[in-house]
Amino acid sequence: MILIADSGSTKVSWRVLHEDGTTQVIQTIGINPFFVSEEDIVSTLEKDLKSAITSGSVKEVYFYGAGVAGQDKIDILCRSFQKVFPGCKAEAYSDLLAAARCLCGTGEGIAAILGTGANTCFYDGEKIVDNVPACGYILGDEGGGAVLGKKFISDYLKRMLPEDLKEAFDRQYHLGMLDIIEKVYRQPLPNRFLATFTMFLGDHRTHPYVQEFLAKAFDEFFERNIAHYNYKTYPVNIVGSVAYYFSQEVEAAAARHGMRIGKIVRTPIEGLVAYHKNLMK
Repeated sequence: MILIADSGSTKVSWRVLHEDGTTQVIQTIGINPFFVSEEDIVSTLEKDLKSAITSGSVKEVYFYGAGVAGQDKIDILCRSFQKVFPGCKAEAYSDLLAAARCLCGTGEGIAAILGTGANTCFYDGEKIVDNVPACGYILGDEGGGAVLGKKFISDYLKRMLPEDLKEAFDRQYHLGMLDIIEKVYRQPLPNRFLATFTMFLGDHRTHPYVQEFLAKAFDEFFERNIAHYNYKTYPVNIVGSVAYYFSQEVEAAAARHGMRIGKIVRTPIEGLVAYHKNLMK
């Protein structure tokens, strides 16, 4: 039996590949080794994952997720899996490699993430061989949900929104400046708070302000990230909710820069399952 996981900080999507060919879907709370201790990881695996597996013994675990950076974090995850599933082969990889394997399989190409955050790479069919640093939502992450929200909220506070759009925002959110400052500067995970405003942008995507706003945001994504790869030879493949919901705007921005879009998928988990099944043949 093989376990494959796509993890964020809030949830993990698991696929259990049983020996009879069936696939089981399980979801647990997020496992990010930057924020969760080894003891808590083991507890989550025991209570929420192991107990939900219907039958069989786990022989292999392939975990992809946010926070899988540095050998110490990889070791924490692999030890945790081996404590819960003794004797299993355990491997842990970054969410960017998950994107690359999901989008490109065993072929080479440009792979990117456009979700709450943003990241890009060139992948040779086995490993990431080039990566323009994402830099996070303060210094980078162009086109990601947190950056979209940050720039939009800044426009709102600086009175840059058209009056009709400002009125619609006020009716929906009832947020004053002090509320926003509290959420961004004093409460945890401000990136997630900021990313929630992509829903508003999506609801008003036909508004001229939003159309121009999104065009500039996705232009920055391609100019500051994808332009450094060999985009004349390879199409750009993207995974993530922002790319998925704003696919028309993303494709239009790519075309403006002479780039081609290959795949756009919402989440990587099914692509990861296909990747590992292909390796088993």
